[in-house]
Amino acid sequence: MILIVINDPVYFLSHRLPIAEAARDNGYLVHVASIASPSGEKIKALGFEYHELPLNRGGVNPFGELYSLYAFWRLLQKLKPDILHLVTTKPVLYGGIAARFSPVKGVVAAIAGLGSVFVANGLKYSLIRMIVRRMYRLALGKNNLRAIFQNPDDRDSLVRLGALTTDKTVLIRGSGVQLSNYVVRPEPSGRAVVTFVGRLLRDKGVGEFVRAAKLLKVRGVEAVFQLVGDPDSGNPSSLTTTELAGIRHENDVTLMGYRDDIPDIYASSNLVVLPSYREGLPKALIEAAACGRAVVTTDVPGCRDAIEPDVTGLLVPVRDHVALANAIEVLIGDPALRERMGKKGRELAEREFTIETVIQAHLEVYNALESSC
Repeated sequence: MILIVINDPVYFLSHRLPIAEAARDNGYLVHVASIASPSGEKIKALGFEYHELPLNRGGVNPFGELYSLYAFWRLLQKLKPDILHLVTTKPVLYGGIAARFSPVKGVVAAIAGLGSVFVANGLKYSLIRMIVRRMYRLALGKNNLRAIFQNPDDRDSLVRLGALTTDKTVLIRGSGVQLSNYVVRPEPSGRAVVTFVGRLLRDKGVGEFVRAAKLLKVRGVEAVFQLVGDPDSGNPSSLTTTELAGIRHENDVTLMGYRDDIPDIYASSNLVVLPSYREGLPKALIEAAACGRAVVTTDVPGCRDAIEPDVTGLLVPVRDHVALANAIEVLIGDPALRERMGKKGRELAEREFTIETVIQAHLEVYNALESSC
């Protein structure tokens, strides 16, 4: 039996469902554990057993966090999974620690980025980083464990910390896309449409995107800028209601809200922008490549791994809205370059980012752990 633990069932449905379905098709009994949510009912309707965990993604109250750790341990004692697949930071930390003291045969720790705690500034986050580093060493210490990373920088960071050895790591580039769902369509005519897709977090570079749009408007560049996504109340980096109201009032960027028709969003866009501070390997950029759209993103772990610089898109320095505006302006002014980059992006997606490739890599990890039990 495989138990997949994730911090948000919405993320399971958007990023891990094909892997769970493939594991089930290959004979595994698959259970899922996450927070109480209406999406849990959707997971049950898909035929998976669903378990609720008291997990506060943004919580730092020590008593609440200890209770979450205890709940992990209690669930593992009850289910005794053959393979425990932990996805995102808190499940990896708490689940990995609980697995050290539970009848779990093998652990998969999917580290999809090191999280906002590794890019935030201030004394508070410095102290949290110190604690998290120690927790990683404990959480990744089980002998029969494989840690899946989406980019080599995150892998090398935790190896340098002494959290694990290289032989226990696997590099799988992202969550994959079903290419048949992403058809390359001609760019729309008229004013260029520049699109950001993702959670509305400061760490995603939303502020830099808005400031770049404002600067280009001052320069007289004719373009439509749109933010597609919602804030995330469970993330300390989320934009506040006041900040969103300010963006609406200034009217340089259109707030589109959450959308589940991303292929259509990209089809109606000319350019995709993600000025994030750090990522695992952002699905937004993989989807943009699959749709044949050129991108502008930051030269940071995860983002630079999702493109071929100057081939499928442009890299700019992180937290630099002027450089971001300059790169966007270059691509707005050169439709032929956008088209060439979009074509190369689709080739990259076909070569590196298919869901079939990602599924097969995960099944190989499961099988390796099972054979080592």
